Amino acid sequence: MCLLTTHFTLHFHLNMKVSYIFWAVVMTVTTVVSGCPPSDRAALLSIKAALHEPYLGIFNSWTGSDCCRGWYGVSCDPYIHRVADINLRGESEDPIFERAHRTGFMTGSISPAICKLERLSSLTIADWKGISGEIPGCITSLLFIRTLDLIGNRFSGRIPGDIGRLKELTVLNLADNSLSGPIPRSIVNLGRLMHLDLRNNKLSGELPREMGKLQMMSRALLSGNRLIGPVPVSLASIYRLSDLDLSLNRLSGSIPDMFGKMPVLATLNLDGNMFSGQIPKSLLNSGVSICNLSRNALAGRLPDSFGPKSYFMVLDLSHNRLSGPIPKSISLASYIGHLDLSHNQLCGPIPAGSPYDHLEASSFAYNTCLCGKPLSKRC
Repeated sequence: MCLLTTHFTLHFHLNMKVSYIFWAVVMTVTTVVSGCPPSDRAALLSIKAALHEPYLGIFNSWTGSDCCRGWYGVSCDPYIHRVADINLRGESEDPIFERAHRTGFMTGSISPAICKLERLSSLTIADWKGISGEIPGCITSLLFIRTLDLIGNRFSGRIPGDIGRLKELTVLNLADNSLSGPIPRSIVNLGRLMHLDLRNNKLSGELPREMGKLQMMSRALLSGNRLIGPVPVSLASIYRLSDLDLSLNRLSGSIPDMFGKMPVLATLNLDGNMFSGQIPKSLLNSGVSICNLSRNALAGRLPDSFGPKSYFMVLDLSHNRLSGPIPKSISLASYIGHLDLSHNQLCGPIPAGSPYDHLEASSFAYNTCLCGKPLSKRC
């Protein structure tokens, strides 16, 4: 009986010891898995070292061993505990900005260590005004990235040529920087891209001819660059495209007639270019509600093709070479809020009634021989 009790006691203590070791191992593994990997933490600290933010102290929280907890602007995947999102905006309603009563300002550059964050799906370092240098070329190795937003800095150099590798990318926002060189041809391989914003840079060369391959794109904003050549006709094949802004470039050639046949195009800004030829008839009786074709070299008559589908919040055709009369069909338009036909070669009477009864004389000034209200010149 005594031997049996002793055996039972030894067996019990042995099981307890094994169980303790087992749970100790489990807890250790869990702690390691749930924490921030040392490689991700090291990459973030390299990113921090390359940037200088003197006023808000947003990097003060980037301390400790676990970068998945409490590091400002850093989020991790809840399952694999790798850094998934970096969201650092210089203009924000976050309390840290409200207490300082200022927007952010940051200098420095983006460290290539960013490319070691292999599971990164969103990178936003926006509106800091002073971050410069080039966009690291290795950023195209981040194959899980869906959002790349670097707007409002001073990045220079070229857009990485193989950016088309980022097959998951839905948002590419590099606006308001000093990027130069051509738009990479590989950009047409971003099959999931919805929002493209490259405004206000120094990009040059022609638009990629196969931009129509970006079938998911709803916004293409490319104004304020140095782009040349014709508009790719393939753009008109993008069914979802609702906002196209190519203004303030050096684009030339004719405006594709297909733009007036796009199913959801609502905003078309082509002002400040070198477009020539006539205004497409289809464009004036389409779903486009904001249409700015001003400051080009468009010539010929204003098409007599307005109709019930013509609903313009803005129709600006000023500073061109349009001639002939104002077409009578314009009275068939459902609505015209702002109309500007100034600085052309139009001639003849201004039609009476709506929408002319609420327009100012400046909408018709500096034409060859327009007459009638609201101008002071009688017919």
